[in-house]
Amino acid sequence: MDILEDKVGKKTFLLGNEAVARGALEAGVDVVAAYPGTPSSEIADTFSAIAIDATKKNQDPGFYFEYSTNEKVALEIVAAASLSGLRSLTCMKHVGLNVASDALITYLYVGCKGGNVIVSADDPYCHSSQNEQDNRYYSLLANMPMLEPSSPEEAKEMTKRGFELSEKLQLPVLLRTTTRVNHARGVVTFGKLEKRNRRRKGYFEKDPMMVTIPIVARARHPILMKKMEKAAMISDEIEFNKVINVGKRDSKLGVVTAGAAFNYVMDAIKELGLSAKILKLGMTNPLPRKKCEEFIKSCKEIIVVEELEPFLEEKLKAIAHDIKSNVKIYGKSTGHFPRIYEYDVDLVRDAICEILDVKKKKRKPGRIGIHIPSRPPVLCAGCPHRATYYAVKLASKKDTIFPTDIGCYTLGKFPPLEVADVLLCMGSNAGMACGFSISTNQKIISFMGDSTFFHAGIPALIDAAHHNHDCVITVLDNRTTAMTGHQPHPGTQYDGMGRKAKMIKVEDIARGVGIEHVEVVNPKNLKETTAAFKRALEYKGPSVIVSKSPCILLEVRDKIEKGVKIQKYEINQERCTKCKTCVSRFGCVAFYIDKKGNVRIDQEQCNGCGVCVQVCPFNAIRKAGD
Repeated sequence: MDILEDKVGKKTFLLGNEAVARGALEAGVDVVAAYPGTPSSEIADTFSAIAIDATKKNQDPGFYFEYSTNEKVALEIVAAASLSGLRSLTCMKHVGLNVASDALITYLYVGCKGGNVIVSADDPYCHSSQNEQDNRYYSLLANMPMLEPSSPEEAKEMTKRGFELSEKLQLPVLLRTTTRVNHARGVVTFGKLEKRNRRRKGYFEKDPMMVTIPIVARARHPILMKKMEKAAMISDEIEFNKVINVGKRDSKLGVVTAGAAFNYVMDAIKELGLSAKILKLGMTNPLPRKKCEEFIKSCKEIIVVEELEPFLEEKLKAIAHDIKSNVKIYGKSTGHFPRIYEYDVDLVRDAICEILDVKKKKRKPGRIGIHIPSRPPVLCAGCPHRATYYAVKLASKKDTIFPTDIGCYTLGKFPPLEVADVLLCMGSNAGMACGFSISTNQKIISFMGDSTFFHAGIPALIDAAHHNHDCVITVLDNRTTAMTGHQPHPGTQYDGMGRKAKMIKVEDIARGVGIEHVEVVNPKNLKETTAAFKRALEYKGPSVIVSKSPCILLEVRDKIEKGVKIQKYEINQERCTKCKTCVSRFGCVAFYIDKKGNVRIDQEQCNGCGVCVQVCPFNAIRKAGD
């Protein structure tokens, strides 16, 4: 694997997430634990791929890796590793840090020994998330040092340096990235790789000051404050906080920026031909106080460019107030930059032009006016979730409430299925199903995936059993964590290192926590699945339906690897009445209507699930070639 090459100075084109993994490898990471979540997934996937490759060769990769049940568990695992003197890393998407936050806040009180880097991958514009919260505020809430890379190269270097900082301060370090850094590709220069034939073991030395009862917590809090004072001194000296001059060095125009926004600033300033001094911040908590004061004093106007919340802007204004500076600071508070969505070069350039009253330069005309149809995500052709949802629609009434959850199956929200009514977070489907059961007289069928079930669904299931809530909780068991890239979870046969693992069955847990009405169905059998949902709806009390069928992409992959031909389907035009049930009610993406109005099946997209044969009321769908 290229990422494992031990060639100092080699330049390689890496994804931002791969660069984070390389930085951790160069730092000699010992333990990595994560729950997959876009845009962070490839960090963990890289470690998993390395570990699986080593396992196949009967070798030790030199580190331990696991896909944990959820982000809180992952953080607890790497915290324990750090307290044993080992270097550890966990990565998660921004909302994952919400799950881990209960452990996180107290972890900062306890502190760490071996370096620990926590990656929070934020998602401005909600590309793959239910919100776009700004996790920089977790660094303030927890009193945690924070680094923000603006490129894959910096992602690697900051990860590596993060371990050193963590050990120096005896605090975990937050590496805050965003989608455009995680999924950017850039040239990364390799440093020396720390290779091991066998992973290290640490040793935990007992200390009563690690048991955070109130008297200990009160004693640990001021220690944390002292550590952050030391971090502030480091921030003023660290190489990631620097002033970059563009054009004339004596310019009185200042720009303060960090992360992905730095790239847009540089492009916009150069495109406009302006002279400016740019304070590029890489360590953003604590801010480099002295450097900020000097920068403010050297400017007449400062433009703060940062995505989402005015995190830097408010701090700079406070510093300017403290030193009695009259510098004018522009940003979100002046209405020039939005607090929502991603930025780009155009947005930054236009805002700078408005602030400075500079005439916008005409851009070279592009291919304007071409209509490109939107391509929203859809359930794959042959996805077992579509079959489950179709059966649910047949079994339920119009006013049935459908709480849903995070995963591929969220796409059931869209027409023609429309079986998603409310979504909050991982596992919320079951808790809300319980809530609706006591708040309304409507029937409730909720949905979550198998990975979500293990992540956050079990506590609400226990609540349903204990309080006898009248609802149907559905677990769409496609035997993988599908949406984030087919990672394993406790319901699969192998772990993240490619080793055989204990497979936990959803239905066993459901019965174990006291659910009496549990049925396991194959959604590809519509008649059986519809009948099961009808029985569950008639049952008074909590019911669980486990709709079990592998992700169609895995099924197709396995057939191809085994050389098994995929049986496609086609429409017998002589029998087809053009009722369009297959299109307007089932909605598999393999169906299309040709120019003559005939309904057809795209042979390239058809994955051979055969469910559509059961959907057609006129038996007009047959195996291709019959």
